[in-house]
Amino acid sequence: MEYVTLNNGVKMPVLGYGVYQISQAECERCVLDAISTGYRSIDTAQAYNNEEGVGNAVERCGVPRQELFITTKVWISQGGYEKARSSIVESLRKLKSNYIDLLLIHQPFNDYYGTYRAMTEAYKDGKIRAIGVSNFYPDRLIDLCKFQEIGPAVNQVETHPFFQQRSAHDEIMKKYGIQHESWGPFAEGRKNMFGNPVLKTIGEKYGKSTAQVILRFLIQSGVVAIPKTTNKERMIENISVFDFALTADDMNTIIALDEGESAFFSHYDPQTVEFLTGLGK
Repeated sequence: MEYVTLNNGVKMPVLGYGVYQISQAECERCVLDAISTGYRSIDTAQAYNNEEGVGNAVERCGVPRQELFITTKVWISQGGYEKARSSIVESLRKLKSNYIDLLLIHQPFNDYYGTYRAMTEAYKDGKIRAIGVSNFYPDRLIDLCKFQEIGPAVNQVETHPFFQQRSAHDEIMKKYGIQHESWGPFAEGRKNMFGNPVLKTIGEKYGKSTAQVILRFLIQSGVVAIPKTTNKERMIENISVFDFALTADDMNTIIALDEGESAFFSHYDPQTVEFLTGLGK
């Protein structure tokens, strides 16, 4: 496994395993499979309702806790200092750990300033090794960075070949020392991602799958990725991306696939905001 060093010196695997939309009942088995396959970074969230499954797997896996990197996220309904503070304690309980490696604000809504204050306090108390955000577009990311004693270490945003977030990456995240992390690296297969002829052709050159090419592209772009699958063979496939490298021409060819817009939704769209904030009540 390869690692990136966050702005506070903490090392984070460049490739992790995400558990979004995996049921509580299945999560434990999937995380155990992922860890046995070689993953050391596991990404969950309060809103996924499977933190306990992650915690059970971490407890049972046989790998020392300090060798694992566990991420979770504070949901909108827990926004604000008091609620966020209590939710951190609850996440620690569910994860069966006395610390969280990375804690993110899940969405840029509700009182995320109060949430960040609770996270900063927990960070100073040693309950969290690194703090950051998710789904923060450049405007809100800059706003948050300008007024915090401890800046975010990570911004986890939708990132894949069709939506590469290059301006946010190059002009904002690099400027503020924030690690870019991808959720939805495969865009859940939307827009015929796995059948894309450009990605398939590059993969054939290396004897690799389209998924492996995508993950390699993200890693070489300086983006941490957290692919999700419930299939152990796919877990093995996804982590087998450290034995080849894309050429500059390959990278530029994939860069040209960028459409510059989300395959899912925009946080600037009022209907999306109403939907997400509705989930937070």
